[in-house]
Amino acid sequence: MTEMTIKEASQDQKWLLHVDGSSTAQGSGAGIVITTPQGEDLEFAIKFGFKASNNEAEYEALVIGLRMAHETGAKHLLAYSTLS
Repeated sequence: MTEMTIKEASQDQKWLLHVDGSSTAQGSGAGIVITTPQGEDLEFAIKFGFKASNNEAEYEALVIGLRMAHETGAKHLLAYSTLS
């Protein structure tokens, strides 16, 4: 695992979170992209160890993405998802 330092962002700067969950017969997983206020993209791919519908995979991706953004220091976050 690579350690990464995120530059301190001012309180009013917004972070972006994009998530996409997917499910197939072979399994389910998610793609997560967190964009810092400085424009740096943090990209993650996650494979779930359980079966899930597309909506369940998307929901799990959103929850995981929110936790990851919080852990990286995000205070103001705009989240984008295709949940229907």
